Amino acid sequence: MTYDTIINGGRWFDGTGSASSIRNLGITDGVVVEISSGPLEAGPDTEVVDARGQWVVPGMVDIHTHYDIEVLDGPGLPESVRHGVTTIMIGSCSLSTVHLDAVDAGDIFGRVEAIPRQHVIDAVTEHQTWASAAQYVDALERLPLGPNLAAFIGHSDMRAATMGLDRATRPDQRPSAAEQSRMESMLTEALDAGFLGMSSQQLLFDKLDGEVCRSRTLPSTYARARELRRLNSILRRRARVLQSGPDITHPQSLVSQALSSLGVGRPQLKTSLLSAADIKAIPAVIHGMGPLARAINKLGGDFRWQHLPVPFEVYADGIDLVIFEEFGSGAAALHLADAVARDELLRDEDYRRQFRKEYEAKWGPRVWHRDFFDAEIVECPDASIIGKSFGAVGQERGGVHPVDAFLDLVLEHGTAIRWRTTISNHRPELLKKIAVEPGVQLGFSDAGAHLRNMAFYNMGLRFLRHAHDAELAGTAFMTMEHAVHRLTGELADWYGVDAGHLRVGDRADLVILDPAHLDSDLDDYHESPVEQFGGLSRMVNRNDACVSRVMISGRTVVESGEPTALLGAERTGSFLRVGQRVAPRPAPRSGPRPGPLTETGDERAVATAT
Repeated sequence: MTYDTIINGGRWFDGTGSASSIRNLGITDGVVVEISSGPLEAGPDTEVVDARGQWVVPGMVDIHTHYDIEVLDGPGLPESVRHGVTTIMIGSCSLSTVHLDAVDAGDIFGRVEAIPRQHVIDAVTEHQTWASAAQYVDALERLPLGPNLAAFIGHSDMRAATMGLDRATRPDQRPSAAEQSRMESMLTEALDAGFLGMSSQQLLFDKLDGEVCRSRTLPSTYARARELRRLNSILRRRARVLQSGPDITHPQSLVSQALSSLGVGRPQLKTSLLSAADIKAIPAVIHGMGPLARAINKLGGDFRWQHLPVPFEVYADGIDLVIFEEFGSGAAALHLADAVARDELLRDEDYRRQFRKEYEAKWGPRVWHRDFFDAEIVECPDASIIGKSFGAVGQERGGVHPVDAFLDLVLEHGTAIRWRTTISNHRPELLKKIAVEPGVQLGFSDAGAHLRNMAFYNMGLRFLRHAHDAELAGTAFMTMEHAVHRLTGELADWYGVDAGHLRVGDRADLVILDPAHLDSDLDDYHESPVEQFGGLSRMVNRNDACVSRVMISGRTVVESGEPTALLGAERTGSFLRVGQRVAPRPAPRSGPRPGPLTETGDERAVATAT
């Protein structure tokens, strides 16, 4: 047999959780065609990769991103791919761009996901040639996709496109019978096009951008039970997924959404809910999440929590951080786009009094722990306060209240003062317990969003480090095979897409990583300008020594931690339709490299999964 690539001597994981072993892999035309304990014979044109001492694992699956905008102008998505992610799911949190026009997309994505609103408008205006879900998929497949994509259709997208953004965000408005029918048709069309399901949102501190509807919550939050039941019934019949976020201010909504997964006298509803987190502000709640999921699934549901398996550390420039949206005075400041008006508000004593009151109200559901002593200043024109907390600065200034110290510094330095805090997942022992919960999925990276606030692009590598460190210390909480499975095949199988495995006959989407470099470099802070966002500097991860190679469809898109010229220039990834196997995109055999490929890719759905 002639091979395009041979990978020799690596510790091979197949993504199913089965035992790993030292193997040699042969790849031809983008497919794994041989896995052998013995040597494979190289031909004259075979690339031979020495993987001795390294792990060869399936490409990781990221189940929760907001790359819907970035993929249009930067389809290589290198920040995820360089860390071993080869399959990316878009359309999370009720947000997608299947039916919205450009301005409404800017209003919905801009503030909620901290993506520059004008860029959203420009990108959708330039690329939007679609008027249906199937046409949207065709448009994606005309791009030089780096990773594979799978998609949810967003409820806010459908609702705003059907009712108009203004009516869709008014509490006294309901969709007419014709509008409800139109949303149901949109959902059905998306499922027919191979979408994963629908994402919705009940979380009330996701606020709109723009002028007309500014500071209203997302359209999906205004839907009543009947509207959602009718949409969910379509998902039930088609065995597709509902991804949602509950209203944490009303914990009963969380339990209600979890229970809706049950199929009592009807099909079960596959439900993926945000999120299992060890929240500093409510430390007891995490202990009930695993038992709740196990109980629902034992009763016949198909329910999963999404979980970020690393500390949830966030950064902020001044007051620009989504956690302030969860209480009135914080949201009031973020409502004001004009810097002069915002500064005037921050000086107002009545406003400060209200902020202090809400800061000190420690009871009740919340995400932020509201402790300015647990908020470290990391950048500031005044170097004397770097490394200190806002609370400590207040003490040094004569016992100033932490809120006043924070607001004073924001007034002094604006967005030039940068600070950080960890809001959840701060206890390593609890992270170990969450990691083995069968009702928990590892995900929720939010990749592509909150560009100045967080960077979890390498969360999979950091999770593998956590498991590997425990194994080396003799305190293993799971096998490495199980850890790899949780990031790969387990996710792909549950969502029904062709990814996450590395066996004979599978597409050669794989990562070669050096376990010796699963180290502290994975935690380091870096920034990098994003050309398609006007040079905005975003938080990124840089641990290039860890990832030796990433291959998608058997073609090398990352080498020694760095994206190759291929990534984003030629198409290696595909749109993954639920229940369909996808043939790989083999490399050209001879002649010059082709430019971006343009066929729709429907011909690559070669078989239907049973």
